[in-house]
Amino acid sequence: MSYSTADSLPPVTLDDVRGAQKMLTGVARVTAMEGSRHLSQLVGAPVHFKCENLQRTGSFKLRGAYVRIAGLLPEERAAGVVAASAGNHAQGVALASSLLGVRSTVFMPKGAPLPKISATRDYGAEVRLHGQVVDETLAAAQEYAAETGAVFIHPFDHPDVIAGQGTVGLEILEQCPEARTIVVGIGGGGLAAGIAMAVKSLRPDVRIVGVQAEGAAAYPPSLAAGRPLAVDNPVTMADGIRVGRPGDVPFRIIGDLVDEVRTVTEDALATALLLCLERAKLVVEPAGASPVAALLSDPGAFEGPVVAVLSGGNVDPVLLQRVLRHGMAAQGRYLAVRLRLTDRPGALATLLGVLSAVDANVLDVSHARTDPRLGLSEAEVELHLEMKGPVHCVEVGQALRDAGYTVID
Repeated sequence: MSYSTADSLPPVTLDDVRGAQKMLTGVARVTAMEGSRHLSQLVGAPVHFKCENLQRTGSFKLRGAYVRIAGLLPEERAAGVVAASAGNHAQGVALASSLLGVRSTVFMPKGAPLPKISATRDYGAEVRLHGQVVDETLAAAQEYAAETGAVFIHPFDHPDVIAGQGTVGLEILEQCPEARTIVVGIGGGGLAAGIAMAVKSLRPDVRIVGVQAEGAAAYPPSLAAGRPLAVDNPVTMADGIRVGRPGDVPFRIIGDLVDEVRTVTEDALATALLLCLERAKLVVEPAGASPVAALLSDPGAFEGPVVAVLSGGNVDPVLLQRVLRHGMAAQGRYLAVRLRLTDRPGALATLLGVLSAVDANVLDVSHARTDPRLGLSEAEVELHLEMKGPVHCVEVGQALRDAGYTVID
């Protein structure tokens, strides 16, 4: 299954996905299916997580990368492979290449998280840092392929890759044959296309719902136009689905077989990631949490049983800290407040006493006296507080005002 040009790429079939499943036996894990009591109560029907965050390399990407590289001709393998990725695809290509004895070079943006760079190297790839955004990295990888003869392994726009990702769909039907809806995140579209092909071929009654981040949603306008359209400067914390343009091959499949594509906000993504961590005890990256975000945003829109595909768990610890705090703020469990008070002995202690009286837990205090905006007898204090919900936030704000403090923000 080795093809050279986009125009010559054949359609993906159920037989391709079944062949990929046999190829991946002993290579990719059959990942767990876990129930979610909290989401089941919210949706009013059973909700299950397909835990690709527990896959080898931390995401589904190993599946497609392995099938693609395993299908190369001997002379293509000898030339090595090259890929461009900020994380998950990089690690999938690196491990797949090592398992198959193929030399791999992976281009990553200079700003890629250090844990992902380190993991890609540990899986056996030569890592080259180039560019600030993935588009620049992609161009460098393609230039390298043209110069060296290495085979470029696209993250989503190839039938072999889509067939490999489609094995997730076969596993879902085996593990949850009663499923009525499958919800899956969409970036370029390889995973959603593969799942849709596998599932709709066997169970056309199952509804497939794709999810994109609101700031990187290329599929809704593309589907409306009937052709792939690019989104300028896609912005979202969910780097795994931050893709500016749908792939040509997955676009055709998604247009034919995916029933609906929804978008979710950054707040919803942060809240979903927090829920996965707190309630399901699963570390999931923002892209992997996008199906959960869709369920939380509109729980009544999904017929159950529902399977939410947690596509990956490779989240940078620095980003995780920031997203968790954002998620807590979205739920009214975290509050940052800035106020002014009279700069005199005991003033800060008095302020903390007001907060203690309304049961607000102070996480951090920043105290400034020398800002030119302040009067000689004024000080500015920024407080980070752990809260109990939106109502508690309102109560704390009112208590501060009642005590005579000027709340700036």
